[in-house]
Amino acid sequence: MSIATPALSVLDLVPVRAGQTSAQAVAASLSLASRADELGYRRYWFAEHHNMPAVASTTPPVLADAAAARTSRIRLGSGGVMLPNHSPLVVAEQFAALEAIAPGRIDLGIGRAPGSDPVITQLLRQSGTTSDVERFPDHVRDILSLVSAEGASVRFTSGGTYDVHATPAATTVPEVWLLGSSDYSAQLAAAVGLPYVFANHFSGQGLERALEVYRSGYQPSEAHPEPRTFVTANVIAAPTADEAEARALPNLRMTARLRTNRPLIPLETVEQAVAGAADFDGLGESFMASARANWFVGTGDSVAAELRDFAGRHGVDEVMISPIAGSYEAESTDAAAGRVQTLELLAAELGLAA
Repeated sequence: MSIATPALSVLDLVPVRAGQTSAQAVAASLSLASRADELGYRRYWFAEHHNMPAVASTTPPVLADAAAARTSRIRLGSGGVMLPNHSPLVVAEQFAALEAIAPGRIDLGIGRAPGSDPVITQLLRQSGTTSDVERFPDHVRDILSLVSAEGASVRFTSGGTYDVHATPAATTVPEVWLLGSSDYSAQLAAAVGLPYVFANHFSGQGLERALEVYRSGYQPSEAHPEPRTFVTANVIAAPTADEAEARALPNLRMTARLRTNRPLIPLETVEQAVAGAADFDGLGESFMASARANWFVGTGDSVAAELRDFAGRHGVDEVMISPIAGSYEAESTDAAAGRVQTLELLAAELGLAA
């Protein structure tokens, strides 16, 4: 299948580089969201991760609210809310409120993974039975009911019901997506009749299988009569291939740290990454090589061509990019020059509707 010009969207983990405060990292991401809106990107999602020195994206609904105040067209949401960490009612209320703030522009992407280490996961899940991962399908269905105009009903064993609404008078609802990096969420999304996104930027393995499971098993729903999906990718575009590869180094080295269980640190600058080139042994180098093979790194025209091919091979009309370009030490800590550059170059090459 050939996709002439796939739509582009953005996934943001709000990276924190060396010497940068959380406030500066958030300011840089909000500025990036505003620029994505101006350039014609379709949606902008914030991830949920916890207790990581290089990631400030802990609360997607808070960040989406701040982005809503700085944008006018782009869809905003979560990629995703890690549902086992939260009460379904709280999630439903947060995103119903966002939908009231920016009607018709809110996406609620839901994931099943914890998004952190076991200690933080335990702290987040001190909420009784709502933390039961095995009840994930029930909690997804609960949210779908709670955000609808009809609401949900609690049925008592002694008889009778109690109506619950995430918001008093909804006229529009957030669009719910299921996210995953295995067949599990693909199967659930198909069974419930929801849109689905495979976390290719995170895993890179099993994409074809997950899409086949989703599409072949899809059960139409009233809101979504046809299966709907897009793919994610780690992306860096720069004026030259050499610059793009240099800007990839900080995140490649962060990947090696994660895979080899080294202490996590703020994202290195390009200069720090180059200076530490000998830090990793063969295993670390292999992890970096494996990650790099799954990323899209190069000039604007080369990356745009690769993304067109990627979308065509997987039969989707949209690619959500995670712009992971690192920063040089001289670049402002209040902005993300490499990430802005990536968005601008790809928008120009793919002719996004600015």
